[in-house]
Amino acid sequence: MKVFVGRPLVEPSTAEILAGHDVVFGAGGLPASEWPLLAAVDVLLPTPRERVTEAILAAAPHLGLVASHSVGVDHVDLEACRRRGIRVTNTPDVLTEATADLAWALILAVARRIREGEALVRSGSWDGWKPRELLGVSLQGKTLGIYGMGRIGRAVARRGEAFGMRVVAFDRGQSEEDFGEFLSKVDVLSIHVPLTDATRGRFGEREFRRMKEAAILVNTARGPIVDETALVAALSSKRLLGAGLDVYQREPQIHPGLVFLPNVVLLPHLGSATFETRLAMARLACEEIARFARGEPPLHQVA
Repeated sequence: MKVFVGRPLVEPSTAEILAGHDVVFGAGGLPASEWPLLAAVDVLLPTPRERVTEAILAAAPHLGLVASHSVGVDHVDLEACRRRGIRVTNTPDVLTEATADLAWALILAVARRIREGEALVRSGSWDGWKPRELLGVSLQGKTLGIYGMGRIGRAVARRGEAFGMRVVAFDRGQSEEDFGEFLSKVDVLSIHVPLTDATRGRFGEREFRRMKEAAILVNTARGPIVDETALVAALSSKRLLGAGLDVYQREPQIHPGLVFLPNVVLLPHLGSATFETRLAMARLACEEIARFARGEPPLHQVA
């Protein structure tokens, strides 16, 4: 069986689990120059950077499985896969705790102005402790709002309770009235939903106006859920206290207005970036491929 892997993964994964199969690695991104390699491929293992489009599927006529190295599958044209009878799997569960940890790292970094403090120390201009220097905000007794109470959202909520925060949540099935009430309560908003037609652009100017003044927004889900132009305006006007972002609307491009704002912490999509987690993700995707080769049903099929 021939397997095309979008880019090198953390090992031992492909080398061990897919031993005996013909495994080919791409350079990342699936440029048109790599499409001829797909002609004889049975399985595709993409990362979120490899967009699996109708054109990619047409270039791989023997494809039977797309085993994505991710939880979110917005980079895969699921409907096109369904039409072609191609199964799609993802890697849930294994990145829950790592992503929740990173969400909390962003919450703390914004609340305690870590970016500004480190920049001050590195500048060489810091001349010692001052009572009013870089005052942040306490989290104890504040309200943590979880937008999307799935595995990661629940893990972030547990951490919030340990910090003495009240936790409120908004999830699928609730009304717009519920959403407005949810926004009005939160001091810290953490986003944990997949990118869909319903969630794309969900947080924009109108939502920021409905939020508590001086709230914090953290996004470790998918960038296009937040309108970055509206976010820059809300941060610049101090309508929001700050933001912590691990994902971006036009990733890997960063909105230029975000780069120079002191009240924003920016990370390069590190939610699952621990050795243990990325290895587990790679091995889970490879296990799905091994099951496919043996004719067994997938463990985590999404399409």
